[in-house]
Amino acid sequence: MMMMKNNNNNNLLSKIASGNGHGEESPYFDGWKAYDSDPFHTTNNPHGVIQMGLAENQLSFDLVRDWVKRNQSASICTIEGVDEFKDIAIFQDYHGLPEFRNAVANFMEKVRGNKASFDPNRIVMSGGATGAHETVAFCLANPGEAFLVPIPYYPGFDRDLRWRTGVQLLPIHCESSNGFKVTREAMEKAYEKAQEDNIRVKGMLITNPSNPLGTILDRDTLRTIVRFINEKNIHLIADEIYAATVFSKPSFVSISEIIEEEEQNKIECNKDLIHIIYSLSKDMGFPGFRVGIIYSYNDEVVNCARKMSSFGLVSTQTQHLIAAMLSDDVFVNNFLSESARRLAIRHKLFTNGLSQVGIECLQSNAGLFLWMDLHKLLKNQTNEAEMELWRVIIHDVKLNVSPGSSFHCPEPGWFRVCIANMDDHTMKVALTRIRSFVMKNKELTLVVPNKKKCWQSDLKLRLSLSRSRRFEHDFMMSPHSPMPHSPLVQARN
Repeated sequence: MMMMKNNNNNNLLSKIASGNGHGEESPYFDGWKAYDSDPFHTTNNPHGVIQMGLAENQLSFDLVRDWVKRNQSASICTIEGVDEFKDIAIFQDYHGLPEFRNAVANFMEKVRGNKASFDPNRIVMSGGATGAHETVAFCLANPGEAFLVPIPYYPGFDRDLRWRTGVQLLPIHCESSNGFKVTREAMEKAYEKAQEDNIRVKGMLITNPSNPLGTILDRDTLRTIVRFINEKNIHLIADEIYAATVFSKPSFVSISEIIEEEEQNKIECNKDLIHIIYSLSKDMGFPGFRVGIIYSYNDEVVNCARKMSSFGLVSTQTQHLIAAMLSDDVFVNNFLSESARRLAIRHKLFTNGLSQVGIECLQSNAGLFLWMDLHKLLKNQTNEAEMELWRVIIHDVKLNVSPGSSFHCPEPGWFRVCIANMDDHTMKVALTRIRSFVMKNKELTLVVPNKKKCWQSDLKLRLSLSRSRRFEHDFMMSPHSPMPHSPLVQARN
C-alpha cells in the first residue's frame, strides 16, 4: 500500500519534485544529518558529533557585535533607526538600494587589494551564492549544455547549477601530484571529451580560493584559463566567495585583476565572457543574511540576471544594515586584517596538531577548512574504503568531516575538515578525538617509507608525543573565540 501511494505521488508531481536532483542523498549531506541527530555541546552533550562540515567563519563575530552596538541606527528595528523604518519597509526597486550597491562594490575592491575596480551598476543581488550561481547558469546555458569544472569541487554546485536548470557539469581532472593545479592539458582533455560525447560546452566554472582545497589560483594559471576560454569562445564563471579568507602569502589574485591587466597589455580578452560570483557568507561570516552578488562584464547578462533577481532579492533591511557597515572604512580595514590573522592562527594550530600524529594536509593559505589526507588509513585505495573510514569517523570518532568522493575527488582518502566554525574549546576536543583515533591506528599512519628501520618509526612516535606537549601549550596561549556552534538552518556551504 505504501509503495503504491509513493508511486501515485510521483505521478502527480513534477520530475524535479519527485527526483533526487538536489543531491541531498550524498555523504556530504548525510554528515549533516548525523550531526543534527546528535549535536555536540560542551555541557549538554559533550560526546555528540562535532560539526566540521560547515564552512562558516565564526572567528571574528566579536568585531561585528561591537560595531552593531556602536551603530544601532543602522538597524531600522531600534529606537535610533526607527525613523527610517517606513522608507526601508515599503517597496524597493529590484536593482537594490544605491548605497548598498556602492558599498558592496567598494568592499569588493578592498578585498582585492584595490587592484581592480567594480562598477556599482553591474552589481546584481541574489539570495546567497546559491541563487547567484543558478541565475548565471540560466543566463548562459540551455538544458543539456555544460560547464567544465576542475575537480575536486564543492558538492553544492551539483544543486546550484544543475538541479533546476538542466545544465551538466563536466570534470577537469586535477591530481594531488601537482597540488590539484588546473593545467591547460587537463582543460583541453575535458573539452575534447565533451565534443566526442556531443555535449556543447558553454563555459567553465572555477572557485578561487578553492573549496575544498583552500588554495588560490596563481596569476599564470588564471591567465592560462582566460586564454583558454577566449580561444574556445566559452564563458568563465569565477566563484570568489572566499576572497577575504586568504591568510598568508601568496596573495589572492582576482579574475577581474587579470582581465584589467590583459587590457593594459593590449592582449585580446572578451570581457563579455567573464562573470564573478560573490557573497558575504564566507568573508564576513553572514550566511544567514543571504547576500549573494552577481558581477558580470556582459550587459545582456546583467539585464537578464537583474530581472531574475526578483525571485531571490536581499531584503531592504539587510541591504540598509550592510550598506552602513561596509561603508565604515575603519571597521572594514580592521575586520579584514584581524580576520586573516585569526584564520592563520587557527590554521596553524590545527595543522600542527594533525602533523604530530602523522596526518598531512594539502598546503593551503585560504578558506575555512583543510584538505586532510587520510589515505594511509584506508584498507584499500578505493572509494568504498574511503566511505568505510568516513562512517567510522562519523559514528565512532563523532566528527562530521566530508569525504573527498562527495567533492568528486578522483583520489580516495581526502577529507574536507572545517576549522573556523567553532570556538577554541571545541577545536581542542575535535583535535583530541582525531589524535586519539590515529594513535589507536598508529601502525597504519606511522609506517616509514623507503624501508627505514623499525627504530626510526619508534623515534618518530616519541618525537610526535613531544611535539604534542608543545601543541597543548601553544593552544592555551591562543585567543579564545566564544562563538556558539552553528544551527543546521544556516547556509550549508
